[in-house]
This record gives sequence, structure tokens and C-alpha cells, in this order.
Amino acid sequence: MQIERKNYPHLDAPVGPYVHAVSYSGLLFLSGLTAFNTSAQDKDLATQAEAVFDQIRSILETEGISFNNLIKVTIFVTELGEIDKLRNVLFSSYENSLPASSLVQVKSLFAPELKIEVEAIVALTHS
Repeated sequence: MQIERKNYPHLDAPVGPYVHAVSYSGLLFLSGLTAFNTSAQDKDLATQAEAVFDQIRSILETEGISFNNLIKVTIFVTELGEIDKLRNVLFSSYENSLPASSLVQVKSLFAPELKIEVEAIVALTHS
């Protein structure tokens, strides 16, 4: 099996020493995505989450798959006060294809206005 490192031209170039995703053995591992450099960057948690899940959706569509292929997401948030609004965004994005998930509160992300970062593992096979 070959490891393939991927950047998606429709997304901003990574700001550090990483790629948007790595595929291996039928799986796609997405690096942490944030609302950095989007119109949602200075907005509330739910708005930033929508921007992040739009990015994830765009990657999945580029790969010819959908949220049905999500296996696991790890979500890092800086605050839990708006968790109900975040859950609404998640249910709306996932619909009936709920992945395994972890939610972790962190002190901060790499830019002080960011409130959420999401990484994911996705099956590349069509479901």
C-alpha cells in the first residue's frame, strides 16, 4: 500500500509543515481544520463549525464520497458554553451517518479567535 499526501487547491495552503490529508490503505486522514482565513474566523463557535464542516464536505466531494464515509472525528473546542449549537451543526452535517467522535476542550488553538478544530478519518470506499 502506498501513502499519498494530499493538498486540495480549493482550500488555503497549510500554514505549517503538514498536508490537508494523507490516504493509506483505503482510509483518508484529515489534518485539523479550522475557520482560519475564512469569513467565520472571528465568529461564534457554531458559525466556525459550519465553516469547518463545509471544508470537510468539499474534501469529501473532491474524493467522490460523502459524510456517509466518516469513520471518526475528533473535535477540539476552546469553550463548551455553546455546545448545544455545535451539536445542531453536527447533526445537520452528519444527517443519519453518525461517526465515532471525541470532543475535547482545549485552552486555545493556534490563533486566539479560533474556537474549534476538527480532524477526521474517512473511508475512501464508496458506501
